[in-house]
Amino acid sequence: MDKLILVTRKTRLEALTERFNTRAQAKFYLTQAGLDFEDYAQEHDTYQRALAQAHAALQVGLPVQTLERALVSTYLFGKNDAVVVLGQDGTVANTAKYVGSCPLLGVNPDPERFDGVLLPFRVDGLRRALGLTLEGKPRIKEVTLAEAVLSDGQRLLAFNDLYLGARTHVSAHYRLRTTQDRTGWERQSSSGVLVSTGAGSTGWLSSVCTMASAMSQKLGGQALEGLHFAWDDPRLYFVVREPFVSKHSAASQVAGPVSTGAPLEIESLMPTGGVIFSDGMEDDALSFTSGLVARIGPSSQRARLVV
Repeated sequence: MDKLILVTRKTRLEALTERFNTRAQAKFYLTQAGLDFEDYAQEHDTYQRALAQAHAALQVGLPVQTLERALVSTYLFGKNDAVVVLGQDGTVANTAKYVGSCPLLGVNPDPERFDGVLLPFRVDGLRRALGLTLEGKPRIKEVTLAEAVLSDGQRLLAFNDLYLGARTHVSAHYRLRTTQDRTGWERQSSSGVLVSTGAGSTGWLSSVCTMASAMSQKLGGQALEGLHFAWDDPRLYFVVREPFVSKHSAASQVAGPVSTGAPLEIESLMPTGGVIFSDGMEDDALSFTSGLVARIGPSSQRARLVV
């Protein structure tokens, strides 16, 4: 390895202090809102202690670069970097798609507060896990990433899911087709299209399935099973959110698998406001306006999590 990259995140208290200029002003705001300032302060202090421990654990003779989460999408990772993420889970998901084939170690800074599905290590175990990684002996779990490629060459990866639709709460207008459906292009109006990976199948996709299952039961039908599948499953799964049927829009292609041999294609019919974003990061989005076609499928690049 050439260097170590430590990805950090701002605590809630840091974000509020930036917003209100001082910690005292942040405390006043929280107190006036009836919130517990001590909870914010305790979370911040715990994270800072974990950060100091992580820095100490990374002193193994290699250069160490500390990178705040907001800068990850603009940073050029080297192929011989090792990446350490000091949680939460979302920080791992939003880092993994930018690091290429670099091994990624997720560290839980506050096990009492965070479940840490993507954070298998605690700070006191980081040095040992890093040692195995540098020796070329890590246990790696590969994760299938989703990929959207636009007709103008832009590209976006997703660890959990891709969203294609309107930026605000208005209907998205587009044409959609899958190679498995021989009916061809279908014009649709909906709340957008969600494309999930196996890693994301317990997240946003799961909530859509829960809503559909509850509606089915309320209307006298049967409960629906979830669509949970393995993180390394080479397939994706798409679902159209709240499709609307009218004289100009249909809803016969609203869900199904997506694979390398059977990609999903969506053509934007939105003159303004159309976007594609991944993993809930709306600030890191592609403009998806009229005339652009997105081709969605599994990426040849996979995330490599050290477990």
